[in-house]
Amino acid sequence: MAENCFLGNTNGRSKEAKMNTKRITVTAAFMALNIIMSSYGVPVPGGHLYLCDIVICLAALLLNPMEAFVVGGIGSFIGDMIFYPLPMFVSLVTHGLQAFVISLISHKVLQSKPKLASAIAVTVGTVIMVTGYTLGKTFVYSTWEYAVMKMPYEIAQGGIGAIMSMLLCYRWGVQKLYYRVFQEQN
Repeated sequence: MAENCFLGNTNGRSKEAKMNTKRITVTAAFMALNIIMSSYGVPVPGGHLYLCDIVICLAALLLNPMEAFVVGGIGSFIGDMIFYPLPMFVSLVTHGLQAFVISLISHKVLQSKPKLASAIAVTVGTVIMVTGYTLGKTFVYSTWEYAVMKMPYEIAQGGIGAIMSMLLCYRWGVQKLYYRVFQEQN
């Protein structure tokens, strides 16, 4: 049966194998979006706002914790490695932990109230991201003052990511589309 998968014959593939292929594909697509969004910043006075938190939070609301970690942590790591390598390990740990925790909370806490659980999750994720990057910048740039100076941008980035991901997921139908792809009931 394994030979059929490699030869392109999908007749022998189980439903579970098809589901795994879909999950890997969706995770890879979110990871690619994260790399793109973490590569370009919106210029603001004194710095840049990166919109990758929108993708990270949205992916974490939809995917399981390990898939979310791949999107958030590894996606940000690769994006930084390509375009801005100095904080790439900070991004790996911070965005990976952020995505993992958002996914865990949104799927395991208050299961009867998924929107409330998701709101709590993205709020906690924003705190993780702001704290992680503030501490990480202190280590990478060796100055607490620089890290504190950049903190408002981190807060704005996290807040925009949290709000936009909730809107995309629940208001603008991305969650319904996601469940339709996986034929799951919400």
